[in-house]
Amino acid sequence: MAQTTKTTSKTITKKELKEKFEAYMHDEMQMTPTEASDKQIYEALASVVVKLLRDKRHKFTIRTESAGKKKVYYLSMEFLMGRSLKTSLYNLEMVKEATDMLKDYGININSIYEQEPDAGLGNGGLGRLAACYLDALAAQGFHATGYSICYEYGIFKQKIVDGWQTELPDNWLPGGKAWLLPHPERAVEVHFDGVLKEYWDNQYHCVTHEDYTTVLAVPYDMMVSGYDSKAVSCLRLWRAECPSFDMNMFNKGDYQKALGQNIISQAITKVLYPNDNHAEGKSLRLRQQYFLCAASIGDIVDRHMRTYGTLDNLHEKVAIHINDTHPTLAIPELMRVLLDDCGYSWDKAWHIVTNTFAYTNHTVMPEALERWDCNLLKSVTPRIFSIIENNQCKMATLCCHACHSINGVAKIHSDIIKKETFANEYADTPTKFKNVTNGIAYRRWLYQSNEGLTKLLTEKIGKGFLKDASELSKLTVFKDDKAVLESLYKIKQDNKAG
Repeated sequence: MAQTTKTTSKTITKKELKEKFEAYMHDEMQMTPTEASDKQIYEALASVVVKLLRDKRHKFTIRTESAGKKKVYYLSMEFLMGRSLKTSLYNLEMVKEATDMLKDYGININSIYEQEPDAGLGNGGLGRLAACYLDALAAQGFHATGYSICYEYGIFKQKIVDGWQTELPDNWLPGGKAWLLPHPERAVEVHFDGVLKEYWDNQYHCVTHEDYTTVLAVPYDMMVSGYDSKAVSCLRLWRAECPSFDMNMFNKGDYQKALGQNIISQAITKVLYPNDNHAEGKSLRLRQQYFLCAASIGDIVDRHMRTYGTLDNLHEKVAIHINDTHPTLAIPELMRVLLDDCGYSWDKAWHIVTNTFAYTNHTVMPEALERWDCNLLKSVTPRIFSIIENNQCKMATLCCHACHSINGVAKIHSDIIKKETFANEYADTPTKFKNVTNGIAYRRWLYQSNEGLTKLLTEKIGKGFLKDASELSKLTVFKDDKAVLESLYKIKQDNKAG
């Protein structure tokens, strides 16, 4: 059920938008709109929209926490967010205000839209699903935060050279950075490598992690608007940085060790899905996954503690969703925090964990399910070690055992994972398994992309379909209406011609 009330007023008037836009250009760019390039106009308008969304998100967070409502966290290695400016203007219902304002300077808003690169932080259904959820959760009034990695290079650009596909890096940040808000004060330390020391203290099992390599996870937030809602989702992207430079070690001549942390940090967030057909590539992928999980769990725990002061009720106030198996290490990482840092018993920690996590499966073929070699896992993340078979850690199996909800992404897919892929797990806990068929961000393909059809639908069935897609079924009453059918045909022809 939606957790918000209907918006009753415009986000901003044209006059207010113009004042904020001109103030930004004057204060931050020292120029007027008539002097600026399209790229500079884009940056200024995007910055104004980001400020509106950030303020809206802050107010919504205060209301959510005051009411003690549940928060949703969505972990995914990919988020195919697309372009944010046009989507945000439409969702905030301020397209007319922005269009008319730019016209006053002789600027066509479509040329400004084209200045934004596609935020290709992914390469398929996985990333599209994650992006759709952040949009839908905001539109439905839920407090949602997505977590991923702030890759320097997103999905590769394809270029054909002498008849062969050539992969080139996609540097999305120059335009995309207008949407990223850095929060260095919320950085999280992530520890790799090292050794474990175990001992008993008054019948309490103690574990310490020593001689580890530290990488700093610095968050960059991207606001994600929702249509006709008081809610705004947030995508928190983690960038790896070296915590400090050991000048003493460098001066002693141990250059390799002194620079090693910096090299590891740079590699982790350099590129999406590094090639893993060699040992170094496998190690880097594992480091990327644990980096995402450890930083995200650390942030979730910190947020919860600042609000409630205890983790006893974490599973009552927090839902963490794992999109495919890449973020699976979040499960043992939360166990590690509860056991090692907070002193919970195994049974209490497991109860919290299993009532907090849910899992979306994207793969039905057993040979494609993610597994990690035990020796690699023990080397890179020595405290994170579970669900072992034939010297391999099985990520999907861990998800099935630790998550209270497991879903496929289509009915036939969900049936296959119950009957074949996870047949044993389904036999053991059948109530966990369900289906959630993938949809699309339909407002992008209708409201934003098809003005003529949107106008016709609004005239015939009202605006309810923009909030609830099932309202589109009302159009069936016109299936034999000659005038409506002719209008639909004309809209199709105009779109093809345009």
